[in-house]
Amino acid sequence: MSLDLSPRPTGPAATPWLDPQQYWPDLTEATRGLDTPVGALHLGALRHNTHDMLGRAQGTPIRVASKSLRVRGVLDAVLALPGYRGILAFTLAEALWLAQTHDDIVVGYPSVDRAALHTLARSADLAARVTLMVDSIDHLDIVDAVLAPSQRERIRVCLELDASWNAPVLGHLGVWRSPVHTPEDARALALAIVSRPGFELVGLMAYEAQIAGLGDRPPGHPVQGGLNRWVRNRSIVDITARRAAAVAAVRQVADLEFVNGGGTGSLESTHADTSVTDIAAGSGFFGGHLFDSYSGFRPAPAAAFALSVVRKPTAQTAALLGGGWIASGPPGADRSPRLVWPEGLSLVPREMAGEVQSPVTGSAAAALRVGERVWLRHTKSGELSEHLNEFALVEDGIVVDMLPTYRGEGKAFL
Repeated sequence: MSLDLSPRPTGPAATPWLDPQQYWPDLTEATRGLDTPVGALHLGALRHNTHDMLGRAQGTPIRVASKSLRVRGVLDAVLALPGYRGILAFTLAEALWLAQTHDDIVVGYPSVDRAALHTLARSADLAARVTLMVDSIDHLDIVDAVLAPSQRERIRVCLELDASWNAPVLGHLGVWRSPVHTPEDARALALAIVSRPGFELVGLMAYEAQIAGLGDRPPGHPVQGGLNRWVRNRSIVDITARRAAAVAAVRQVADLEFVNGGGTGSLESTHADTSVTDIAAGSGFFGGHLFDSYSGFRPAPAAAFALSVVRKPTAQTAALLGGGWIASGPPGADRSPRLVWPEGLSLVPREMAGEVQSPVTGSAAAALRVGERVWLRHTKSGELSEHLNEFALVEDGIVVDMLPTYRGEGKAFL
């Protein structure tokens, strides 16, 4: 089946996820013939999220962050839609694999994978389709050590600008990525790149994680929410001015094809930065529960997984088989899967989500019986795909297709 994400009629019938009493039991019934753990993708919710992000980007093309999907069938379907253009891959090996069928792939992180670099450097076709990320001369040296410029294809590279904010008192806010922070830093590295044989500087990227990845309405933490909103607002002012200046400085040195920025959580503010030509986004397609703490938008829970009850330790508790699918980032309760159906369940604080079992308690636990299913949502999006070989694609209450994940295709890139 070819996955079709084109728009559909709107209305209450098209948004079943707004009614948990309908949504989760329907997923249970649709996947009843599949053994657990089972991952489900609701086609209507996925379609909604896909077009909602286009609306939020307001015409700026979206480059799909493949790490937030890791399902080629979904990646292909999204990129078939107007408004989506290109891939932001997470490893070079992944990019080379995707380049078999896609022709505009930027590797979002520097690579020191010598075997993959050798493959890239010896293929004119791959070298035209894949762009490497660099933030120092060291990355150029690695490529030259694999194959000298005279022995390889010309390598396309993208310069990464550090988009973190050096806040008063609080210090560094954002992620630790590139050492290139100022427009002067960016111009100096750009000059070094264009002076090196065998490289072509074609892009600039700046990912404002402290805006895109910071929820401004964390449930039960109003003070933290206020601080997060202050950080987001001040960071937008900082990165908008600094990125524009850096782009202008680099364009004096090289004719950039693209300037990438942002993420699912910053589509509006990144779109407003006129120096940006495309916005990276991916997590919003599947709608992990991390985005429940954002006030400006709310993705539908398109991806979820179900586990079976296998034990009843007491009349008031139940034990699920598996469940310890913990998301990356600062350790905390918000990195655990969220129990969503039946409502009224909670993880046991002293065990939480475990590798082979996850005890649950709460008002709904007493009614659970061995063999019944419990639905959960992962904190993030693509990380869920690393625990599943495939997703059941559900539409109109039935499974219409089974979509393999990267793992299901025998690929584990990171």
